[in-house]
Order: sequence, then structure tokens, then C-alpha cells
Amino acid sequence: MPVAPNVSDYDSLYAGFSWETEKAGLSGLPNGQGLNIAYEAVDRHAMGALRDHIAFRWIKKDRSVRDCTYQELMELTSRFANVLGELGITKGDRVFAFLGRIPELYIAALGTLKTTAVFCPLFNVFGPEPVFQRISRGDGSMLVTTKDQFEKKIRQLLERLPQLRYVLLTDAEQDESGQVRSLPRLMEKASAAFTIPTTAPEDPALLHFTSGTTGLPKGALHVHKAVLVHYVTGKYVLDFHPGDIYWCTADPGWVTGTSYGIIAPLVNGVTNIVDEEEFDATRWYAILEEQKVNIWYTAPTAIRRLMRMNISPREKYNLEHLRLMLSVGEPLHAEAVTWGEKTFGMPFLDNWWQTETGGIMIANYRSMPVRPGSMGKPLPGVEAAVAEVTDDSFSIITEPGKDGHLVLKRGWPSMFRTYLHDEERYNKCFRGDWYLTGDLAKRDADGYFWFVGRADDIIKTSGHMVGPFEVESALMEHPAVAEAAVIGKPDQLIGELVKAFVVLKPEYQPDEALKLDITAHARRKLGPAVAPKEITFIDNLPKTRSGKILRRLLKARELGLPEGDLSTLEQP
Repeated sequence: MPVAPNVSDYDSLYAGFSWETEKAGLSGLPNGQGLNIAYEAVDRHAMGALRDHIAFRWIKKDRSVRDCTYQELMELTSRFANVLGELGITKGDRVFAFLGRIPELYIAALGTLKTTAVFCPLFNVFGPEPVFQRISRGDGSMLVTTKDQFEKKIRQLLERLPQLRYVLLTDAEQDESGQVRSLPRLMEKASAAFTIPTTAPEDPALLHFTSGTTGLPKGALHVHKAVLVHYVTGKYVLDFHPGDIYWCTADPGWVTGTSYGIIAPLVNGVTNIVDEEEFDATRWYAILEEQKVNIWYTAPTAIRRLMRMNISPREKYNLEHLRLMLSVGEPLHAEAVTWGEKTFGMPFLDNWWQTETGGIMIANYRSMPVRPGSMGKPLPGVEAAVAEVTDDSFSIITEPGKDGHLVLKRGWPSMFRTYLHDEERYNKCFRGDWYLTGDLAKRDADGYFWFVGRADDIIKTSGHMVGPFEVESALMEHPAVAEAAVIGKPDQLIGELVKAFVVLKPEYQPDEALKLDITAHARRKLGPAVAPKEITFIDNLPKTRSGKILRRLLKARELGLPEGDLSTLEQP
């Protein structure tokens, strides 16, 4: 039976939306003791009708499976919360996790939130220095990791991290010292019963580090009230229904992997698939089939990889249960949206948000016509606009189709509350009631938003302001192009020339004739002023682990400039 979308009429929902009304979908702590993310995600289900429903299905590298019901998850996270209590971790203390997608990561995240300590995930591929920077800047009191990671990357840092009181090893049978402890032994001794203390909606809950183009990583702090956005976006954007099987491929080291790989699915009471292994096309398709996945949330990087492979998934796999596919991490080119329609019988629905916003802000909805290449429309309860911003002025642009800064009006519950230890930088993100996202966009006459580029990526050429995404989208329409990234290269005559780095599909060979053909294609699509004047073929584009193309790194390498923070680089 077809499942009707939760959003049947976007305009009516948006017009009548109230955060206060939606809050009724959450329970709140018993006896009016506040609002706690872990209680909404786990305990309220475990004490109700979903007690025996599968919360997590963890798929190990060897394809073996471990199921965990909401009841079991409540007990495991309560044990972890009691471990923290025994070790003196209290409200506001920062607990870091440096783990792959193994059960202990998810248990640590939710158990930490139960205690009103603050959870901070780290990418498990970080080297010692990125780990040090984040734990040091985040005032980490505890780190949860594995023996292997500890020996290779952490032990050497201990003397430089005097505030780090404990390291818990997930796979150690015995304590090494008073500081380096065995998590299994501690969990075994801990009680499976835990009463979540009073939690104010504004109590800090999550700390996510995000890398800027320069300087050290920024720590964006989120509060327990953010759970309302996780709940609402799960319902309206991810379109969760009772009994759904959901798979978010993002690593919890990235904000999507926490907000939508842990919190949103659990708050909405669905079954969450977690695959320990990294990207593998045939494995992914097999998981979609074997686990009867209904909703699949992935990234443009993975979609582009799938597009490059000669696989017809619907011919080889039974994907009849799949009803919704979504993408986030970097704007999704129109070509990828239409490829999804052709390959799966449905488009990938793009959505836009940031580490700082804590949850999805602009999205394409299942019931709404998709305009390939568009970010979609604002989440109900979120006011988005395009603005003209200078050092001295700020004004909302009402003219459709005109580029400007994408801004959001304060008031959504998951907005970050500060950059840790950097209030000045935080304050610079706002003009009055408006948050400056740092992205450029335009809005069409029907209210759809279109990504133009990062404000610091915009290319000024011959008097034109060129957004890289527009050029990359046109290049992607050439049959030989698998991926493309565009930068501005200084030029004495025209200010900057548009230079493209192009990854070819496997069946094409790089040569001058193909370069000329791609150039001609771009000129036809974009005109000679906007089309790339230089094209370089490249084997892989530098990306973050969350799938964002690092254009500033391409530019730095092209111009011989300092490369900046590379801690989140996928392939150093």
C-alpha cells in the first residue's frame, strides 16, 4: 500500500505552523523536569509501545548483524550514564568519542546526553593533531575510543591534554591505569537503571566542530531544545512513518551523522540502519534490498560515485520498499536528481543546512514538485530570505532570481548558541535578527531557493559575479564528466578567470580534443564570459569526509598558497 506523505499541502502547513504546537509530539521529562534529547529518543519509547521495536540494526564489516531494541538501548545508555556518574562527569562536561560506526559510539552519545554532559563526536580518521585541537579547544574531560586509536594517536597527546581526566577503551579487557580504563568492565559493573536529571531546554547538549577556510576549527554548541527540529524534520522532510526502516550513510563525526544518524530517527521511533563499512556500491545496494530500507539519506559524493558505475540497481536488486531518497552535504547538481529518477524511479531530494543550524532548514518535500538543482523551500517554522549585505548595510531582496546572501531569521530551536570560546566570531554571524549563513543563493518567483555558492568562493570575472555551482552544474551535463569543481584564478586583464577541474567517467580518456569539446559545451550552456577558460583533468577532487568539495584547497594548490586546515580532508 502506498504511504501518504506527512506533508500533503506545504503552503498550508507553512502558514499555520507553530513550534509550540509541534512540541506536543514530544513527551518532556516526567513531572515537568524539562526536555532531554536522550529521553525523547530512547526512554519514552522503551517505556511505551515501542519497547521491543528495533531501534538500531548495526551491520558489521563482516555483514553480521546486531539488533538493539529501544528497551535494550535504554538499559545500555543508562549503564553508560552511570559510568559517567561514577567517574565524576557532571553537567556541562565535554565527552568526546573517537570511534567508527560501532555500537559503543551510539551508546556513548545517548548516555552522555542523559547525564546532561555535552557530547562531541570526532571523525575516526583524524590524525593526532586534529584530535588534539578539538579536545583542547573543547575542554574535553573524557574520550571514548579503541585500543588501536589510543596507541596510534592518543597516547602521545596525554601530556598536552591535562584537562582530559579519562580515556575509556571500548575493547580493553582491563584498566591500564587510573586514567585509561576498560569500558566493558565499567559497563558490566554499572546499573541499567538511571533517572535523567532535570534538563532545561537551553542546557548545552552537543558540540560540533566545523572547519573554516582559515584558522582553527570552530566549536558550534547546541542545546537540548534542538531535539524539536530533529523531530519536526524527521516527520516532514524525511517523512518518517511507524514501522519505517531508515538508513543514513553519514558518519556521526559529521553533524548529519548525529542529527540524522542518531537523534531524528530515534525521536520518531523508527528502525535505524548503521553500516560499519565505508562506501561500497554493491554492498550498499545489497543493504537497501536485504534490510528493506524505506528511506535512504546520503551525500552527493556517494551519489556521484554511484553514477560513475555501470550498475542498474533495479535490475539486480529488489528495491520495492524504497520510497524516499534524500541528499545533503553539498548542493546536488540537477544531473544527479534526474539520474535518480531514471535509475530508481524517484529523484534524490536535496536539502540544505549547516553545522550551525543543527538541522535541516530548506528542503525538497516528497509531495512537492522537484526542480532539479534547487534546494527546495524553507522548513515550516523557518524564515529564510536572500539579502544584500555590506559592512554598513543590510536589506532583504524581494526581486525573484537576484543573487544575494542566504539569511535565516532567529527563532528555530536548533540554532547554535555560540562558537565555544569565540563569542566575537559568533556575533559576527548575525545582523539583528538575521543569521548570515555565508552562502549565496537566489529565490525564484515560486519560493524555491537555489544555491549560488559560498560567499568566499564567488568568482569576479570581467565584471560578472560567477557562482561555481552554476558552472559545475553545466559541466556535469557533458556525458564525459563525472565530477567538476570550479575556482577563480587571478588574471590581470579580467580580474579572475574561471578555471575548472574535471574528473572524467571511466570510459573516457583525457586528451585535448575532449577538453575542447567540454569547453564548447560549457560555452553553449553558459556563454563565453562565464564558461571556463581553463580546464584541468584530475583523478579525484579533494573533499571533506562529509562530501564537500574543497575548492579553496584546489585554489591554494593552483596558486601555491598555504593549504590551511586539512583535518577533515577525505584523502589527504
